[in-house]
Amino acid sequence: MRSLDIYAGEDEISFTVLLDNGLEGQWHLKYERDKLVLGYVSPPTISEEMFEQSLFTDSFHYLQAERIGPRTAFEKSGLLSKKSKQLGTRGEYAAHFLTLFGREHICSSKLAFPDVDSQKLAQQVEAWLGKISPGTRLHLIDLSNIDLINLQYSFDEGKIEIIERTQYRSTNVGFGITYVLPVIVALLSSSPKALVLLENPEAHLHPQGQAKMGELIARAASCGIQVVVETHSDHVLNGILIAVHAGILKPEEVNLHFFQRSNKPDDMSSEIISPKVNRDGRLDQWPDGFFDEWDKSVEILLGPSAA
Repeated sequence: MRSLDIYAGEDEISFTVLLDNGLEGQWHLKYERDKLVLGYVSPPTISEEMFEQSLFTDSFHYLQAERIGPRTAFEKSGLLSKKSKQLGTRGEYAAHFLTLFGREHICSSKLAFPDVDSQKLAQQVEAWLGKISPGTRLHLIDLSNIDLINLQYSFDEGKIEIIERTQYRSTNVGFGITYVLPVIVALLSSSPKALVLLENPEAHLHPQGQAKMGELIARAASCGIQVVVETHSDHVLNGILIAVHAGILKPEEVNLHFFQRSNKPDDMSSEIISPKVNRDGRLDQWPDGFFDEWDKSVEILLGPSAA
């Protein structure tokens, strides 16, 4: 793919789509500044069969960085949730999705949370949620007469037997719990060859939770689910690398791309650095300003103070 931005040397953009069955399509377009439109440089080099394929089927999920936060109630969607099995780009239908499909089984035992016997979606979502945010339990109340879902949480108190847990509205607990719920649902409900696009899955999570999110992403990828993640979290990436180290995910199944702004004067382009992962979960190169930031901070803290 060739990108187009304000600093691009040419007014052209191109991209290629390669499918598992060998079909390949290429598009070359040129930005016409006077008309503010994109037009073909040349006709697309694709077969008619390519148009019969679709990347964005019911097996596709896209969750944007700005997801829906805690609410006293969440809307239902008969079209998106029930018919198309979608969560909404902000994850706004995740609660409704769970009430509809929570009894279905996840696609593989490799995706299942360890030590949880049931592979039903609802139980697995609660198990992973409880690991990412320790002790969290999920409660969904279907308000069918007004087409809303009430989402509540309770928390394990470390007791062997708990007669009754106090349930809290999502608005009265940590923001990150509701924010991460649709991410967990999207990954666990997907099937092999599904495509899941995630922006900042680590948002509002503490470091341990971010690392566990990385493990869940790795487990989903090991099941043949294609997961594309945009993240600023080294903890998420470490969770993926640890999964490689543990043999959960093969190193060749991980592709990393780090976008680094050029330091050259009058050059606003970005360099794409693509570290490779070995079987031990280690990288062959460390992009500047990402993994090395911890070492830089420790070096300063171990040095002489200003006082």
